[in-house]
Amino acid sequence: MAPLEDLERDYPIIDSNFRMFCASHGIFTDTDFLLHDLSALEAFARQDYAPDKLEQGIKQMISIIESGQRPWLNGVELLEDSQLNKCTLSTGCEGIDILLQGGLREGHVTELVGPSCSARNSLGKVVYFDTGNSFSPKRVAQFLSLLSDPSATQTNKAVERDMSSIVCHSVFDIFTLLDMLRQLMNNLRSQISFQVRMLIIDSLSSLIAPVLGGGGAHGHALMATAGFLLKEIAHESNLCVVVTNHMVAGEAGMLKPALGESWKSIPHVRLLLSGKYSATGTRITILKHPYLASGKSADFVVL
Repeated sequence: MAPLEDLERDYPIIDSNFRMFCASHGIFTDTDFLLHDLSALEAFARQDYAPDKLEQGIKQMISIIESGQRPWLNGVELLEDSQLNKCTLSTGCEGIDILLQGGLREGHVTELVGPSCSARNSLGKVVYFDTGNSFSPKRVAQFLSLLSDPSATQTNKAVERDMSSIVCHSVFDIFTLLDMLRQLMNNLRSQISFQVRMLIIDSLSSLIAPVLGGGGAHGHALMATAGFLLKEIAHESNLCVVVTNHMVAGEAGMLKPALGESWKSIPHVRLLLSGKYSATGTRITILKHPYLASGKSADFVVL
């Protein structure tokens, strides 16, 4: 979070006039700028006595924010990070765990891609960001009961214990998501919150897609910032971060993951879940993985 006045030395267009304009709209840092409605800000700029300079300043701020989302690790740091004894968390599905050599890896952002009917959110302590009121406590409890001790009494206690470790928040727009991610990061750094093992964002694409409309730079800056925060949270706190994405029609009607080329470089791992069911279950295929070969697949049964 950089104050705007700290940017003037390197970017003269961020001068006192531009900062006064931003301050009149409650913008004092680059984070304030990112979370502001850019369309409204541009409309106010056009009403100013020097609209051209203000619009140049707005474009410069977007460029600064986008350039600030580049990877923060050099090659040596990446090698050291890969050699750390990071743990994996079981998905609860034997076929997936075998395919991924143990499950979901801590410190990584894993993206599950598939149709809405492909049971993407069947997957320690969990923070769950629900983007469409789709979190089903009954479904989760059913899944947990199948993984617990067969004794009815012990099963009920185990399910109650596990359900109490899930914290669910409703998030309906990208601005709220960015704010909550920063709150979570601060809590993890100060150890205010409980020890989180996993962060799940169901249907991240439903929050990002609306701001990408029209191909504007602001939407891409928001997407890059969300991806940067997710990777930073995963790396700093050694969390498994899981996001889900839907499919859209590509060339010749072929389905492809939403959010485009800019997004696909952000997750460490991309897994494709088929919406088709067979006698052997649902197919999961590795699209991208830092240690495993792309194209490998396995079948699992949706519980």
